[in-house]
Amino acid sequence: MILENATSKSGRHQALIAQADEALKENRGTLDTTFRLNYHMMPPAGWMNDPNGLIYWQGDYHLFYQHDPYQAKQGPMHWGHAKSRDLVHWEHLPVALAPSEDYDKGGNGGQGCWSGSAVDHNGVLALIFTGHVDGKKPEEAQCLATSVDGITFEKHAANPVIADSPDEKRFGFRDPKVWKHEDLWYMVVGYGKDGLGKGIIYTSSDLLYWEYRGAAAESDGTMGDMWECPDLFPLGEGDRHVLLISPMNIAPIKNLYLSGKFDYESCRFEKQHMEQIDYGFDFYAPQTLIDDQGRRIMIAWMNIWGAAMPEQAHGWLGAMTLPRELTMAADGTVRSHPVPELASLRGAHVSAASITLAGSGFTAVDHVQGDSLELDIVFDLSQADASEVGLRIRCSDDGSSYTEIRYALAEQKLYMDRNLGGAGDGGVSEAPLAPSEDGRLLLRLFIDRSSVELFAGEGRVAITNRLYPDPANVGIVFFALQGTAIIETLDVWELSSIW
Repeated sequence: MILENATSKSGRHQALIAQADEALKENRGTLDTTFRLNYHMMPPAGWMNDPNGLIYWQGDYHLFYQHDPYQAKQGPMHWGHAKSRDLVHWEHLPVALAPSEDYDKGGNGGQGCWSGSAVDHNGVLALIFTGHVDGKKPEEAQCLATSVDGITFEKHAANPVIADSPDEKRFGFRDPKVWKHEDLWYMVVGYGKDGLGKGIIYTSSDLLYWEYRGAAAESDGTMGDMWECPDLFPLGEGDRHVLLISPMNIAPIKNLYLSGKFDYESCRFEKQHMEQIDYGFDFYAPQTLIDDQGRRIMIAWMNIWGAAMPEQAHGWLGAMTLPRELTMAADGTVRSHPVPELASLRGAHVSAASITLAGSGFTAVDHVQGDSLELDIVFDLSQADASEVGLRIRCSDDGSSYTEIRYALAEQKLYMDRNLGGAGDGGVSEAPLAPSEDGRLLLRLFIDRSSVELFAGEGRVAITNRLYPDPANVGIVFFALQGTAIIETLDVWELSSIW
């Protein structure tokens, strides 16, 4: 059936949307572009956080996101909206949702249309989101909005479709992710109770009436006290599933995935493996979609709560990671690879081979520098006697400022050190990583004007961080410590802007 929508309140909602879009137009003209990214999705102005409503719908990839169009800080949350044909080039669309009703507007603190998801319901694009009002009882409820054109959305007259949590003594009840299995809709909601994060399940036949089915999975006491932005989906063969979560209060860990089996009759998830999906500081609230090629694509917020965010003073805040395709290996680990469509951005190319690195200093390669690059590096460690190998990116001319990526051979750990990286937070990210059986270490880097995403171990490890160097710092050098090593091959491409 086609869902019926409320019409009496739609005029107010659309007026708020128009007001938000007008504010965006005004604010775009005053942005400081120092740290604006070349090929990552970011807001036209104002604040951005969690990706919402990722869906491939009627030939386009749609990305919604938490958004304050009026200011570069978190305020009343709207849903920003963009679409793409290729996951690379994005077109900004009008704001999709604005807080307008008693379940998403009011109070003196946090309020708005908080995170959620999107589904295709018989040709209607349906958004399922959390209405949040600080201090209201209940504070959070699950709501529905729909569109027939994918641009203009109306909130449903039946809202909230889930008016309250199963237990009032809970810590959070938000971020619904909805999917369909056979003839039934399933919803996983982020939840916390008694110090344990949980992913709880509801089912529905029509998106309006939902039955609570209990917790699919919960923390064992070490996995956070609230699981934000859960995403439960099939991946691989048989009944294998993955549960992505953003657990609260287990710093420095900000994301985890659980792989295992999900039983659709009992709605219970059996965990078999757990690991971080990204080991960087700036990767939160990942969400996935399934596209027309059957690929499971993941995008996350490329910032983190509580961090110094230099671009905030420039009239904008936030960006999304590059889209990554997820696959499951035989051992139950999840692999992530940047989507191949990103190759369309490649421009000038530099290639080199058989570069010997010695412990006496740093090695530069002619014409390898920049702030918008893709690097594919293969280190041959089979004969290396160095203790560490790596590179420094975004280097200043005097060598005093840089971000260092290094691999410690004995420890079998990969590090990204941004302590001398410029403005913003420092810190060292680290990830366990064994070299390949043939003794090679493959690193793939995507450097943008204020970010870097590193992939290694055939997609098993990713490290994502925001960087805020002086724009003039574009140098790149390579090194081996306490011995020698060889870069077998090096390929570097300049990447063009999508804007």
